[in-house]
Amino acid sequence: MAKTNGGRPARRPLEITYKERERLELPPFDDFWVFGYGSLMWHPGFPHVEVRKAYLHGYHRSFCVYSHRYRGTPERPGLVLGLDRGGCCVGLAYRVPAAEGDDVLDYLYDREMITGVYFPRWLHVITDEGAVNAAGFVVDRSHGQYAGRLSLEETAELIAQGQGQRGSGREYLTRTVHHLEALGLGAGQLRSLLRLVELELRSPPRRKARG
Repeated sequence: MAKTNGGRPARRPLEITYKERERLELPPFDDFWVFGYGSLMWHPGFPHVEVRKAYLHGYHRSFCVYSHRYRGTPERPGLVLGLDRGGCCVGLAYRVPAAEGDDVLDYLYDREMITGVYFPRWLHVITDEGAVNAAGFVVDRSHGQYAGRLSLEETAELIAQGQGQRGSGREYLTRTVHHLEALGLGAGQLRSLLRLVELELRSPPRRKARG
């Protein structure tokens, strides 16, 4: 560990600490699964050899995370999806070959754990071919970027204003809705939310969104 001039250990950057937070232990010499419920469904970004429709119980897909980087900024936050407690969620499970395991896990931590808003977890998901344990990221409700329960109107306003390193909140929501529908999973309330976001973007500017 690096030392200061006084000989005391220097604190590591927060980003490194978050990326190493509760690092999941991979099964030795075996493939593993990753659960995707948002952008991982339409942009996984890692090598995989199989994809299955997967059902997760005990968590639901929710626009509950303020985005300060990918789809917003600290000054004008957007919103992105997180897995929050309660209900159920249908997504995709990706099988990662054992030889790629460490590299894929590094990639996922770099992508998801920048600010530590998620807890990495092994999630029990059901597929048509049987149950598997899949790596996933569950929102930390004590984190400052946890938005909690917002109204549909508040959610639409934040998504509409969000613009970050990877694009707009509208694009994020649109791609999620289209991918869910293309897979036959149904977008449900997200389709209604998209209509509200499009109305918000056509409306005259008003007060700054909550965030």
